[in-house]
Amino acid sequence: MCTYCGCESIEVIGRFMAEHTAIINAAGQLRRAIEGGGEEAVHAAADTLAGLLHPHTAAEEVGLFSVMRREEQFTEHISDLCSEHTELDERLAAVRAGDHAAYPAFEHLLRQHIDREDNGLFPAAAIALDGPDWAEVEQTTPPAP
Repeated sequence: MCTYCGCESIEVIGRFMAEHTAIINAAGQLRRAIEGGGEEAVHAAADTLAGLLHPHTAAEEVGLFSVMRREEQFTEHISDLCSEHTELDERLAAVRAGDHAAYPAFEHLLRQHIDREDNGLFPAAAIALDGPDWAEVEQTTPPAP
């Protein structure tokens, strides 16, 4: 989590960063369930993680990402992050379906993705967006689950 620029003081950014922490914690629960070997525990942990991940990525995409992608300098980066959202969903589904060997790659991508947002996109948003942009982000971002 970025702690150097203060971007987490922007309400929606602070929310997304807090959700990232909850998502990482849920990923740890999934890892421990896989290590424990119980399929029921894996399904429950994967479902909990998906229940955090899906609303979070949807909120990012319809709120902050939709506003930021209008700026040409962010368009490609936002597209990459959205593709990663899809890939994370697919990898998590594979793990839940029994491909436990896929978990380390899922976790690596998840952590890398969150780092790119927390330490790249969110600080850039704090600099690049202005008052009307933030008002639109707040208006279009669905409430936290």
